[in-house]
Amino acid sequence: MSHLSNIHLIPVLRGRPQAQAQIAGGESFPGISGWVRFYQTDAGVIVCAEIAGLPLASQPCGERVFGFHIHQGTDCSGSGANGAEPFPQAMGHFNPQDCPHPSHAGDLPPLLGAGGLAVSACLTDRFLVEDVIDRVVIIHDSPDDFTSQPSGNAGAKIACGVIRRVGPMG
Repeated sequence: MSHLSNIHLIPVLRGRPQAQAQIAGGESFPGISGWVRFYQTDAGVIVCAEIAGLPLASQPCGERVFGFHIHQGTDCSGSGANGAEPFPQAMGHFNPQDCPHPSHAGDLPPLLGAGGLAVSACLTDRFLVEDVIDRVVIIHDSPDDFTSQPSGNAGAKIACGVIRRVGPMG
């Protein structure tokens, strides 16, 4: 029997997350905003993303797909002005076990754009919420190919947020 019933997803998501990252677009994508929330459960961590302002598809057949990862850096500074890479302090994917891609702890399912919006929830047992506090979440402009080393060829970083502990209600 599956242990999925032990998570009780709806009550978890109605509760207070243990951590969250406020997402902001880089200099080239200032309209991107949203939240990524982290909920610790007995089965693992539920990662829930709600993002707005994503770039729209330029072709008539389908919306954009975006790479979505936790990186080991602790800072979203650096805008990428004058051709520089946005968010240079983000560093590589969060990968404490030194696994090959796509088995990094920070590898998450892609975000599927829908008219500039994306909502995603996934369960992972690759890390605890405590492990990713002060790390950064990155959205890339292309989908992760889940093959290329070291990080899936997901393209430029277009948005970033630092994962912060959520304090007790008070």
